[in-house]
Amino acid sequence: MSRVLLHWSAKPLLFLLCCLPLGHLLIGVFTDSLGANPAEHLIRSLGDWTMRGLWLTLAITPLRTLFELPALARFRRMLGVWSFAYACIHLLAYAMFDKGLDLNDIVRDIGKRPFILMGFTAWLLLIPLAATSFNRAIKALGAKRWQRLHKLVYAIAVIGLLHFIWMRAGKHNFAEPTVYGAILSGLLGWRLWRRLQPAAA
Repeated sequence: MSRVLLHWSAKPLLFLLCCLPLGHLLIGVFTDSLGANPAEHLIRSLGDWTMRGLWLTLAITPLRTLFELPALARFRRMLGVWSFAYACIHLLAYAMFDKGLDLNDIVRDIGKRPFILMGFTAWLLLIPLAATSFNRAIKALGAKRWQRLHKLVYAIAVIGLLHFIWMRAGKHNFAEPTVYGAILSGLLGWRLWRRLQPAAA
């Protein structure tokens, strides 16, 4: 498995896989096949893929440790950057199709609807992580400061989940948020358990 993960084609293949959901949505836009409310479908799908990418990014460390596959770490950066890309397109789709790029209306919506505030906050917090996701940034900040900064991802994931729960609460649909919440609880719980191991020993 390690040999497969280290193969030169592994990263280009992952890049292509990350492009596929966006490509599928774009085809849907141009072929008018996104259902009765294409704008809502597009916005929500982009949000879903943002969360999936973020959850996969958080899953790298547990999977790498549990299955003894250190080579998995080489994919974490790409997954994180793609999560940010989907978050940006999600925000852009909301601004264009839901608010007609009316900045005043967007600001009012952020102040009026908590789930919009949560989503916007999560996006803002993702910016410094995306901006410092390159080797030069690690050298400039120093490894310890860089690691402290990137621990923001845990807060971002929780805020993103709250955004999702609040959004689905309007339609009393908690099935998907429950699944995402359970997965995130497992990912964060595993980290807490690992951190407590030396103390328990």
